Amino acid sequence: MSEIVVRPLAQSDHAEWHRLWTDYLTFYETKLPEEVYAITWKRLFTEGEFEPKGFIARSGGKAVGLTHYLYHRSGWSEKNNCYLQDLFADPDVRGKGIGAALIEAVKQEAAKIGVKNVYWMTHETNATARKLYDHVARRTGFIEYDLL
Repeated sequence: MSEIVVRPLAQSDHAEWHRLWTDYLTFYETKLPEEVYAITWKRLFTEGEFEPKGFIARSGGKAVGLTHYLYHRSGWSEKNNCYLQDLFADPDVRGKGIGAALIEAVKQEAAKIGVKNVYWMTHETNATARKLYDHVARRTGFIEYDLL
């Protein structure tokens, strides 16, 4: 596999980002209207402490992965927390370091502003990703609930 290059999203990445995010949503059996794609893309480039941000991973001349992350306040710390909201690698490159490189990029970016707590969640059936996550992070034991 070619070298993995991870960098912040650029406006010129829109088509590749759209493809990767669509594949990510399909993996989770989810569809979103184009309006949500548009507002998400806009927010990724909106200045603000709590606006989402993103990285894209490239290898072999093509985009092969992406992540979105955002900072938020916490009642448990003076510093913000960093929520790694979305993480996706093309199926044909899984297990080749794309996910780990994207996680590391978020970790390093958060560290630049003193944020130490980078966290995420995944579905319990996502065995491939969980192998990576069990290697690079610790399971907290918390169970998620929501009111959707």
